[in-house]
Amino acid sequence: MKRKLAGEDGVENGISVIMIVYNEESVIAATLESVLWADEIVVVDSGSTDRTPEICRSFPKVRFIYQPWDGFGKQKNFALKHASNPWVFSLDADESVSPALAAEIRRVINSAACDGYVVKRKNFYGAQWIRHSGWWPDEVLRLFRRNAGRFSDRPVHESVELTGKVGRLENPIEHRSFHSVADFIKKADSYSTLGAELMCQKGYRSSATKAFTHGVYTFFKTYILRLGFLDGRAGLLIAASNAAGVFYRYMKALEMQERES
Repeated sequence: MKRKLAGEDGVENGISVIMIVYNEESVIAATLESVLWADEIVVVDSGSTDRTPEICRSFPKVRFIYQPWDGFGKQKNFALKHASNPWVFSLDADESVSPALAAEIRRVINSAACDGYVVKRKNFYGAQWIRHSGWWPDEVLRLFRRNAGRFSDRPVHESVELTGKVGRLENPIEHRSFHSVADFIKKADSYSTLGAELMCQKGYRSSATKAFTHGVYTFFKTYILRLGFLDGRAGLLIAASNAAGVFYRYMKALEMQERES
């Protein structure tokens, strides 16, 4: 099929990669390198204070846009609004696309068999691929027709809401988010705050008992039911971090509710 020149409506069967970023100078170059095959790369930055803007602007095809932080879902919908091609692929700043996945994406968007595609995430702790602990295959809907999907407005753990048929891709995204214990602690702290705020918004009542029981069950589920023990020391760390994040979320929600009463 003949491809049109890029314009207001993008490229026929073209694809826009969309990303939201904040202080990603250590990973963003590798991520952008992995998606230079795309017709457009939309990067929405919420106010980075490191070299992220400079690095992003040095890459061809990148549209770099500033938008104050408004939660994960709304931030991604803002990026989606600025995509100009019929297909969209959502990627995080610490993820990358292999040549095999890139070729598969090009193939499926030209076939027009589905309106969206789920892709597996190959998650790493340092150099170790985590095969258990609920981290594999970690399927997420990331590729979709721009006019058929949008992100939920949740401030955390947002997802694509799609109208139409969903298929599956064979090749995974590589996700390298955790390199140290400190990375787990930082994420557990930040995500538990967002989760606690969401609990309060929904009127969910927390308690110290709920914090303890949900935290303990989360450890059991990750380490035993999801076979985290087979991931060795990393599996123990993931289970403990998941449990701590849940415990913190309930305790933070309890603090917020007590301040409001």
